[in-house]
Amino acid sequence: MPKRRHITVSNQCSEVDVMAEELKKEKWQPENWMEVLNNIREMRKFQDAPVDTMGCDKCMETVASPNVKRYQSLIALMLSSQTKDQVTHAAMNRLIEHGLTVENILKTDDETLGKLIYPVGFWKTKVKYIKKTSLILKDKYNEDIPNNVKELCDLPGVGPKMAHLCMNVAWGIVTGIGVDVHVHRISNRIGWVKKPTKTPENTRLELESWLPQDLWSEVNHLLVGFGQQKCLPRNPQCGTCLNKNICPFGKKNIK
Repeated sequence: MPKRRHITVSNQCSEVDVMAEELKKEKWQPENWMEVLNNIREMRKFQDAPVDTMGCDKCMETVASPNVKRYQSLIALMLSSQTKDQVTHAAMNRLIEHGLTVENILKTDDETLGKLIYPVGFWKTKVKYIKKTSLILKDKYNEDIPNNVKELCDLPGVGPKMAHLCMNVAWGIVTGIGVDVHVHRISNRIGWVKKPTKTPENTRLELESWLPQDLWSEVNHLLVGFGQQKCLPRNPQCGTCLNKNICPFGKKNIK
């Protein structure tokens, strides 16, 4: 494969966009990827992982107005970083009981907000991010959230993973694959990246270069649950995995 060039890009096109286009031109697909995908679907058919009942898409009030639901989905995603779904879901329940709207969060002092979201990961930092983001949403978006990835990523504490997931959950628009630690780990293990990737963002670019776009929405939820139940960070259950004979990691792990 030819060495990729470092490209200085204009304001209209980020370096990430250029890298994504270069990956697509390579026209690479992993071997047996559809078989691997269908096997994971089979192992996930009961939909009983934590993400299935307590994921960020399950954390909003059912009776809230559309803009409040969108705000709540964004807050859930912000809380979910480095945090288990069970902890995020519990924190969201406390916030909703307290009153999870832009106006009410801005009226809430930092100490109270911290007690409501504790023990999510990096809760002190997230208190600051939530307050700053809420103020921006009030001043610039009429207490709604941005409807595009760029402006979502401009919010304090929001990165590409959150932005793409938020576009899907809040707006019903698929703009990219949300790659968290589970998707990043599993994609490397099952050989869905051409060469090992070091960051979730690099994994996202690799996946989007070959995975059909109509599967982008499914793959995050599918792999997160798979990572919570079987393809664990430590002691993965390779021996009972349907992909054990075709997964590069599994074939090495069960010898």
